Amino acid sequence: MGGVEERVVAVIMVGGPTKGTRFRPLSLNIPKPLFPLAGQPMVNHPISACKRIPNLAQIYLIGFYEEREFALFVSSISNELRVPVRYLREDRPHGSAGGLYNFRDLIMEDNPSHIVLLNCDVCCSFPLPDMLEAHRSYGGIGTILVIKVSPESANQFGEIVADPVTNELLHYTEKPETFVSDRINCGVTYLPRHLLWPFKVYPLKEKTEVSDTLCRSDATLRRITSFEALQPAHRSLPSDFVRLDQDILSPLAGKRQLYVYETMDFWEQIKTPGSAHPHLLASGDGIKKATITGNVYIHPSTKVHPTAKIGPNVSISANARIGAGSRLVNCIVLDDVEIKASGDHNAKLGITILGESVTVEDEVVVINSIILPNKTLNVSVQEEIIL
Repeated sequence: MGGVEERVVAVIMVGGPTKGTRFRPLSLNIPKPLFPLAGQPMVNHPISACKRIPNLAQIYLIGFYEEREFALFVSSISNELRVPVRYLREDRPHGSAGGLYNFRDLIMEDNPSHIVLLNCDVCCSFPLPDMLEAHRSYGGIGTILVIKVSPESANQFGEIVADPVTNELLHYTEKPETFVSDRINCGVTYLPRHLLWPFKVYPLKEKTEVSDTLCRSDATLRRITSFEALQPAHRSLPSDFVRLDQDILSPLAGKRQLYVYETMDFWEQIKTPGSAHPHLLASGDGIKKATITGNVYIHPSTKVHPTAKIGPNVSISANARIGAGSRLVNCIVLDDVEIKASGDHNAKLGITILGESVTVEDEVVVINSIILPNKTLNVSVQEEIIL
């Protein structure tokens, strides 16, 4: 176990309004990181996981949403967890590493020995304390959380090849066209503090040169390395847009500097509103509680009639009211929705998203549709978006 002096700072990348388009129209009213997932804002899950890290000093959220959109949430979660949480707004996207570098002075205020970087749009068991212990034992400059997935889905992510004995990262490639490995990057990385030190600018031409500079001593790093040096001459991206995985970590593969920590638990990338969370799922027998089939989440404040049949793949948010005989399949129901049904499964929802404060009248069937907030449906709809 590391000493008390080995403080940790967590940084969660939350993106901005130009991201999360696959969550529209739901993300038009609320930033994607604050969208409810298993009854809590999406970003609440990695924040709560960071709370378990020994000697955690601070949690930073970095993104380019307006500060007012996060102010209330940050204040509330800081008081709830009794851990300082702060939102840092970028003027524009700078990439995962570029965002870290821009706010390096604030991040280094607590003099952390380690920094853990998390993507907001992943949900997993977040084995952060065990991963930190492994990171310390490896003695490298970074440790990446990985998981085994099906070969068919691997090319949607960053694929990783690692030594099965030492766990050293041997090869990393982002979304390759051909199959490389069934181990993928989970979007959680422990980094060393010196990665964020203010460097002088000595531009380099190739990524391979960057690898060499990052492998040298701390004193050398301060003298010759810069984030501008981390980009090859042919890149069309802005000079201050730096991606951690492709521009910094990938060139270090096979140099005994990066390692992996494999999780055997669940992991899911939250790219669409239908992405699932395996915990806090509902159950019911159809007698005292509604009949539940498959993965179903029901917020504790929601009232569901015991004759309702719900599932599979249903999420119901706070203060909803699900009437007698309702039938819900493959749908998302947000806050304050009311489904009025009198029995015999007259109100039916399938492959549907209901926005906040939507009312569905009795005998209405909604299939493959999206209903924006504050609407009342008194006729059946199919394959429609109700604005």
